[in-house]
Amino acid sequence: MTPPPVRRTTVGIIGGGPAGLLLARLLHRSGIDCAVLESRDRGYVERRQRAGILEQGTVDVLRGCGAGARLDREGLVHDGIELRFAGRSHRVDFPALTDGRRVTVYAQTEVVKDLISLQLADGAPLLFGAEALSVEGADGDRPAVHYRYQGRVHTLDCDYVVGCDGFHGVVRRAVPEGERRTYERGYPYSWLGVLADVPPSADELIYAHSPRGFALFSMRSPTVSRLYLQVPNGTDPADWPDDRIWDELETRAAVDPATGAAPWKLARGPITAKSVLPMRSSVTEPMRYGRVLLAGDAAHIVPPTGAKGLNLAAADVTVLARALTHLHTTGSTDLLDAYSATCLRRVWRAEHFSAFMTTTLHTAPDQSPFDTRLQLAQLDRIATGPHAAAELAENYTGLPLPAVPAECSSR
Repeated sequence: MTPPPVRRTTVGIIGGGPAGLLLARLLHRSGIDCAVLESRDRGYVERRQRAGILEQGTVDVLRGCGAGARLDREGLVHDGIELRFAGRSHRVDFPALTDGRRVTVYAQTEVVKDLISLQLADGAPLLFGAEALSVEGADGDRPAVHYRYQGRVHTLDCDYVVGCDGFHGVVRRAVPEGERRTYERGYPYSWLGVLADVPPSADELIYAHSPRGFALFSMRSPTVSRLYLQVPNGTDPADWPDDRIWDELETRAAVDPATGAAPWKLARGPITAKSVLPMRSSVTEPMRYGRVLLAGDAAHIVPPTGAKGLNLAAADVTVLARALTHLHTTGSTDLLDAYSATCLRRVWRAEHFSAFMTTTLHTAPDQSPFDTRLQLAQLDRIATGPHAAAELAENYTGLPLPAVPAECSSR
């Protein structure tokens, strides 16, 4: 049964991806009225391929809001990653370097399916095929979202509007240009990503630096591999037949037995999907304007090398849900007023880490031999220096969420 249009709510959430759905779940469990408008249909949203690595904090939030049952059954807990460079292999042991923190491989598609199922069974209104057209009154006390649904234009009156609709969404554009600033960085390469029906060739992710470019060996399940190759911007996936992909992956991740690395063989199988992913970094400040707030990709984008995109979005909405709950229970706007600054401190740390991983592991088109030697020196520092390894592990497994100020927690 198709739900009816929604005309009034406390928090209007635009975008039914993981950020919007998780925020709706957290607010619903806190007794705060909300509604989610998603422009695409349910099938499209549940098939959208994105991230697959969840930080410990993200896993904890999903469990806490009731979305952890299938994650705990099917998620693959990883205690480290492997770095390959100059024919060498080095494992970064997360628990040993971070007081026990780990990551979990569980695809964003599965997180979205879990949250949608919960929302439809017991949650606030979730409307698919509801295209947000504009937001007005962002600087007033009653912002409104105009949206098209079931062939007609409707208006959703809100106390707050949260944009979880990405960089090109209408909510970000509702912040006047003179009131926002966007910091961006492009990269001179992309990723060719493939899904393959073959068990992963290693128990943990492999990040490979190579003179031929970067390669990443990941997985979606014990029987499905997710693999990436650095390619030039503008690459057509059709130019990469399956055999070429497998050969290039194997070459870039090759190890030299003379370095003491264990022998390794790439498992090959049917490739079921190919796509090219451009890479860029972007941060929009502030993340709040009046009663409009930005979260996830609407506020920031990271290259995928550091596995931060979904996790940053989860952190944003966790902070925001906490602030809105504080307002709901105490009447204080203290946490809400601090939302942008609180999130941006963590966002810029994640941007720095993602840029570090990207520029250290990829080979730029105009890269000099000197640049390459600097990359190898940095990778060797991680492999031989506990402090460098610990910094990578701490950032990869996820920085802790900021604590609630004592003057707020005591109210």
